[in-house]
Amino acid sequence: MESVQQDITVSTIFLPSKKSSLPPLALQVTSLKDSYMLWIGVCDGEAESKDQAVRQGNLCKDWAVAMPPKDSGMVANATSLFRTATSDNAFSMAQRLAKRFKKQIFLSVDLPAAVVGFGQGQQLFLEAERGIVETLKELEKS
Repeated sequence: MESVQQDITVSTIFLPSKKSSLPPLALQVTSLKDSYMLWIGVCDGEAESKDQAVRQGNLCKDWAVAMPPKDSGMVANATSLFRTATSDNAFSMAQRLAKRFKKQIFLSVDLPAAVVGFGQGQQLFLEAERGIVETLKELEKS
């Protein structure tokens, strides 16, 4: 019988904000075979607080899963696993990530309404997605 090596890795990354008006983010990446499970949320400002942000985070606030499309011209199939009435950003972000990285993406976006509600929500979501893309690109190189 052949031995199959199963590599599952978990990394927590601190993503400093590129704009002083936005909070830094913490990103936890669980790399599985042909898929990523991602959680992203706000961090207290110090790189050392990234693990605490993950422990105190809410996985089921805005959580979606997307499968990469078979044809690159198509949209990735996705579904919301959990969401609130005010947030459904994980859905479309998971679709874009699945299409880009050609892997199944489980994505939980845990950005507090208080932070998002001050007119900078879209900028924060953009910064979160950029941080995820940069991190996954680095992981794909390894």
